[in-house]
Amino acid sequence: MTSAHPHDAQIRSLYAAYLDGWNRRSGAAVAACFADDGDIVGYDGTHHHGRLAIAADLRQIFGSHQTAAYVAVIRSVRAAAPGVAVLLAHAGMIPPGGTDVEPQFHTVHTMVAVDDGGGRWRIQLLQATPAAWHQHPEARDALTEELRGLLAPQ
Repeated sequence: MTSAHPHDAQIRSLYAAYLDGWNRRSGAAVAACFADDGDIVGYDGTHHHGRLAIAADLRQIFGSHQTAAYVAVIRSVRAAAPGVAVLLAHAGMIPPGGTDVEPQFHTVHTMVAVDDGGGRWRIQLLQATPAAWHQHPEARDALTEELRGLLAPQ
């Protein structure tokens, strides 16, 4: 078992702020979570580099597309090196106007967070990888039920 990261709460809060910005469809709020030279690789492989580009690109995406909202469960936060942490989470996507996660769009979020030197953590890299689990449909079904349990009652 991996011991808790000494800044576990801050890193979890950073990921929560990323999800909140995404779910509010705010490019500025999402970008504020990133290091100046941070990267985000989206579910479809799209790559955005740098806080300013992330803000501009997501502002354009949010302005021209209805995007799914995320619900997620953090699996681990661990140290990778001094001032560097890795967070792993499973996330589900709720389509625009929907109330339930779509199992075919489950994703694994891998987030590398860095201490900016002032004790403030920023995302250096966030990678979204599809979690189709073709060989393990029971695992996908279990994740679907776990994520549904996080949804607010309608």
